[in-house]
Amino acid sequence: MDDNNKLETISNLFEGTEIRSIWNAEKEEYFFSVVDVISALTDSKIPRNYWSDLKRKLIEEGSELHENIVQLKMKAKDGKFRETDTLDTKGILRLIESVPSSKAEPFKLWLASLGKERIDEVFDPEIAVNRAIDYYRNKGYSDKWIEARLKGILDRKKLTDIWKENGIKENYEYAVLTNDIYKTWSGMKASEYKKYKNIRKESLRDNMTDVEVALTDLGEIATRELAKKT
Repeated sequence: MDDNNKLETISNLFEGTEIRSIWNAEKEEYFFSVVDVISALTDSKIPRNYWSDLKRKLIEEGSELHENIVQLKMKAKDGKFRETDTLDTKGILRLIESVPSSKAEPFKLWLASLGKERIDEVFDPEIAVNRAIDYYRNKGYSDKWIEARLKGILDRKKLTDIWKENGIKENYEYAVLTNDIYKTWSGMKASEYKKYKNIRKESLRDNMTDVEVALTDLGEIATRELAKKT
């Protein structure tokens, strides 16, 4: 297993059923064992066969889900590492929607609820802002911190808009430019700084001290002004 992949077992999903997963540091994404998820959602005694039949059905229906499958080596019950079908978070959610199981219904209802929330936000964007404020308050952040955080999001958007106007389109290009900002004041790329902070998918900004946030803000403001001139 290379340095970018770290094998883990997550047990707080699907009512405590263990789900083998791999964290890919380069892509900053979890990949979950499909067979483990199938086993948790169904009463199948041979989940591997269940998944084989379901995969064949999805292919016949023209589903693109099978195209997103990534085979990664995972530790089996016999202690040996074998190539295993995995899907990222988005793929697993799509898989859950395809499984005709009563155990999957709570997740399907949850997904439907999320979809409704996003549609409501299209008509009233303030809902999304209030949701973000409530989230940060529940995490224990002060209103002063939240106000600064929301302003930082707007300032970051101003910067990326300028980059976009000057021909920056690909995600990796934004990542390269962002890394330059972080390296200027911290000596580390964003991914390295996340590792230093011991976080993964969480927002780096949400885990910064006031001084770190101020330095990042200054870096982005200075970069924005330079981008306007050059």
